[in-house]
Amino acid sequence: METNEINAALKAAQINNALGFFIMAFGVIVLFAMIFTETFVEHMTDMVAGLILISIGGGMMWKAKSTIKKLKSKKE
Repeated sequence: METNEINAALKAAQINNALGFFIMAFGVIVLFAMIFTETFVEHMTDMVAGLILISIGGGMMWKAKSTIKKLKSKKE
């Protein structure tokens, strides 16, 4: 890969890392909001939605960090 392509992929991975952190933080907020619901269905809905968001955000961060590590080793 050329230097320009590596820099572009590195920038995209850094953006995905930040986006993954935001999605994960939003999932934690949804899980915290579960405390304020009244019915069992609302509890389960918030729990499932929060866990899905946390897993998506965590997966994005994990993939981005591995991509950043791989690209930085290629760059050097």
